[in-house]
Amino acid sequence: MIVAKRKPFEEIKEMIKDYKKVLNVGCGTCVAVCLAGGEKEVAVLNAEIDMARKLDNNPIEIGAKTVERQCDHEYLEELDNIVGGYDAILSMACGVGIQFLAERFPDKPVFPGVDTCGMSANQAVGWYEERCRSCGKCVLGMTAAICPVTMCAKGLYNGPCGGTNRGSCEIDTEQPCAWFRIYERLERQGRLDNIKIYTAPVEWNDQVPRTLIQPGYKKPEKAEGS
Repeated sequence: MIVAKRKPFEEIKEMIKDYKKVLNVGCGTCVAVCLAGGEKEVAVLNAEIDMARKLDNNPIEIGAKTVERQCDHEYLEELDNIVGGYDAILSMACGVGIQFLAERFPDKPVFPGVDTCGMSANQAVGWYEERCRSCGKCVLGMTAAICPVTMCAKGLYNGPCGGTNRGSCEIDTEQPCAWFRIYERLERQGRLDNIKIYTAPVEWNDQVPRTLIQPGYKKPEKAEGS
């Protein structure tokens, strides 16, 4: 699940300080589940903004609308007849949703209300741990399903480094050494030879925006004028 956290209030307030009418758009999927950008969080933030602007003698008309998903074009259609009445848009979605809003409404400034923190596991209510950085080069099959890119502080594909200390990372003793854990699990599974398999570093081409087209599908033709 994509996890986000709300930006500091002062940062949000600064971004929209010059706009009198702002639409705050929430997202009903990932950011709602992680308690950062759903309908409830939109309402709370709007109340804070409204109060702060009144105290600053800079009143604002701030609207609220939560769509099912901001990362799907079809769910943004319901905003088409709403956005025109506002000077700017505040998005409580992940970075993908924010960009989709900006592409659909290019004449309106779109500002992020949250910081996207990655793909995480839900450990408890309000507690999420990043487990995948969607690097596009998954090595979990060789590393006993422990991700070295996220779990290793240095993101090492080939480890361990010289800083592992009794199962902990040299950077933070509270952080387990990913490669120590990989070694232990591979040994337990009788697959310790995997530790010797070399994984080439990620090439520069893997760092540019990627497009994924599932097998059996093809990239649609661009419509004229798009």
